[in-house]
Amino acid sequence: MLKTRRSGVLLHPSSLPGPQAIGTLGQEAYDFIDWLIEAGQAVWQILPLGPTGYGDCPYSCYSAFAGNPLLISLEKLVATGDLQSSKLPAAVPINNHVDFPAAEKQLNLLRLASLNFYELSTAKRRQKFEQFCRQQAYWLNDYCFFQSMRELQQNRGWQQWPEEVRQREQQALHKWGMQLQDEIAWHKYLQFVFFEQWFELKAYANNKGVEIFGDLPIFVAENSADVWANRRLFYLDENDQPTLVAGVPPDYFSKTGQRWGNPLYNWETMIEEDFSWWLARIRWNLQLFDIVRIDHFRGFAASWAIPAAEKTAINGSWIDVPGEQLFQRLQTEFGELPIIAEDLGVITEDVEQLREQFKLPGMKILQFAFDSGPENPYLPHNHRVNSVIYTGTHDNNTTLAWWRALDSEGKEQVKEYLKRPCRDMPWTLVETALSSVANLAIIPLQDILSLDGKSRMNKPGTARGNWQWRNLPNQLNREITTQLRHVSHLYGRLLCNPTETQK
Repeated sequence: MLKTRRSGVLLHPSSLPGPQAIGTLGQEAYDFIDWLIEAGQAVWQILPLGPTGYGDCPYSCYSAFAGNPLLISLEKLVATGDLQSSKLPAAVPINNHVDFPAAEKQLNLLRLASLNFYELSTAKRRQKFEQFCRQQAYWLNDYCFFQSMRELQQNRGWQQWPEEVRQREQQALHKWGMQLQDEIAWHKYLQFVFFEQWFELKAYANNKGVEIFGDLPIFVAENSADVWANRRLFYLDENDQPTLVAGVPPDYFSKTGQRWGNPLYNWETMIEEDFSWWLARIRWNLQLFDIVRIDHFRGFAASWAIPAAEKTAINGSWIDVPGEQLFQRLQTEFGELPIIAEDLGVITEDVEQLREQFKLPGMKILQFAFDSGPENPYLPHNHRVNSVIYTGTHDNNTTLAWWRALDSEGKEQVKEYLKRPCRDMPWTLVETALSSVANLAIIPLQDILSLDGKSRMNKPGTARGNWQWRNLPNQLNREITTQLRHVSHLYGRLLCNPTETQK
């Protein structure tokens, strides 16, 4: 899949600067694409786009198919006639943090926009809406009912809903659906305008020669429309409580492992249904993105199964997963898969075999490279052409903070390997990534901007204070743009001339 040398930038849309309390799919996103082109970058990598739940984590969403309404641009709703410009809120004060509570309050304007849409929209736009609802009915109807019911139930998990709704009795779903029809209509509108804005943005990027690199979490949240609507596909007991949950075993980083809590898939049922849920999920993601990273790829070889009653991940066990069968089915359906395997951590031979069998690129992280001798797979001399090289990911500290945290011995190891004094960190590591043989290099924007640990996106194992970093206006100045373009050209990764691409 990765046949040419390219580079790109990792930045979630929520981190874009702009007039709302959170970055959106509005003008700020188009401006970022224009900057990517100016800097010679061919790929924009983002995090999952779903509607976030507890802790605002994009890897724990209410749906594996829906979009996050907080990312909807209010200004673009003015352009479509759904909102009057006089109703737009004052621009938020400029700062480098997302204000999630303020963003939630802006949903009230989306309610007003929804009313205007249903009352005043043109026949052509209503036709587009109805077509969207028909095409996406396989997930949209359940998701909009789920969100409406969840709000009616004061955000209680679906296992605490009325029994007939929890069990999805058709008569009850019809009765409650009629009672909640206005809320359901609002949620359908939110999804319509989210994806209307998303596909316009993606088309703009693609027409300029920029590809969108999406992210697909392997597991779904327990409190999600996916689990409620597909209980048979998960390990649940008679009360619909998970019996086995996901995580990773104890390792170098954690003596108790990580207990993520996502209900594990019942793969026997998945096989019986010819992987229909996964086919639908991958099909939708291949429409949303040009490249898709699957998080925790090793879970397709085997999953660490933790009894739900356990408080830590210590007393889990490995259970086999029919990953080969699944990917054969996906390949039969879709042909060559533009999928990147997130193969970080302790990777066993069976995981490598699965990745190699389907020729999926893996990931290399330079921050992991310098502490365990010449066999370390993340060291540049061990890189492979069919892989993606990063300085760090959204789960790492910024490279500047990583460098400052190293002791003197650790810094000497880096200097000795790179044969450089490393006075210009993080750009020393940025240039090392771009010089790698890996055909795709992705650099987090925080490293391009030489930002410290205050700009870290996520600290795994913590539930609060993450996902809040936001880029400031005018940080991407001429000097940084020229520097990134120069080193991308130096190492053969430069996006071709934009005017040539448009022809």
